[in-house]
Amino acid sequence: MPALATRAIIPERYGRGNVRALVVSNMLPDALHPERGRFVRDQVAALKQLEGLEVELFEFPPGARGLARASLQLAGRFRVPRGRRRRAEAPIDVVHAHFGLTAWPALAVPARVRALTVHGSDLSHPRTRLATRAALPSIDVLAAVSEQLLNALPGRSWRERALVLPCGVDLGRFGSEARASARAELGLDPAGPYLLFPADPARSEKRHDRALSLARAAGVELLTLGGVPPARVALWINAANCVLVPSEREGFGLSVLEALACDVPVLATPVGIHVQVLEGIGGTLCAPFETSRWQAALAAHLQAADPRVDGRARAEQFSALKMAERVAGAWRAALDHGG
Repeated sequence: MPALATRAIIPERYGRGNVRALVVSNMLPDALHPERGRFVRDQVAALKQLEGLEVELFEFPPGARGLARASLQLAGRFRVPRGRRRRAEAPIDVVHAHFGLTAWPALAVPARVRALTVHGSDLSHPRTRLATRAALPSIDVLAAVSEQLLNALPGRSWRERALVLPCGVDLGRFGSEARASARAELGLDPAGPYLLFPADPARSEKRHDRALSLARAAGVELLTLGGVPPARVALWINAANCVLVPSEREGFGLSVLEALACDVPVLATPVGIHVQVLEGIGGTLCAPFETSRWQAALAAHLQAADPRVDGRARAEQFSALKMAERVAGAWRAALDHGG
């Protein structure tokens, strides 16, 4: 399998000593969307496991009002007293924003190093892309969650300096379990079969329409996520004969890794990291969406009582903990270089 990204490699031995970090995310979950921002929280949880890091998460809801309130809250909380040098004596070593818009309220936090990870929508939407680009001159550590997304950054100079720093899959939450028990827990027919679309159908870029057309052609019920508590997502994956990820675009492709971590077959379009992580894994498909081809790839999985693939080892290469180590390395490298 190809390396994750050559430009993302950080030396394994970097400077030691406690690093105080604040992670800022505009993906605060609510009752309707308990899944929102789970990948950021997984990364923060993994970072907290690493020696020498003190990491705190500040989340706020998406939208203009959330941005404005976050700026005020952060400014009030991290105000530097008069007479102190804002950067050199900042109470935070690193402030790391997730999503381009989040970089703006994060500027209210005095810090030695400013980091930003873009995830996809911050570059695909015209207005959000402009706002993201305007924030880049203030960023010391710029990252994208995949090589493909890195190449979509505005400006050659930004692309050349950026790192690839994904959030990774929580291997503690995602793992193989008996399909029969998963279906029993969810109240599904034990005989099945079922297909799973692992996203909210309302997200047009995920292309629920493609998954639905394939399920209808195959005569199989399509299950969907969206509003499902993160702790129960693995049940839905294990209950399915196959996971369908026919996205128009992906910043990363975490759903594919979650399926692989459960050893569940997955079919996906060649976006994000799908090509890279599915390479060489039998029983999977990574190809442009075409109903007949995808239906042919599904056939064996629909006939098997408990179809599985050998995917766990590949998912382990992209674990939340391993990806957190890369983030910590990027932080320390920036601090060592004068942050």
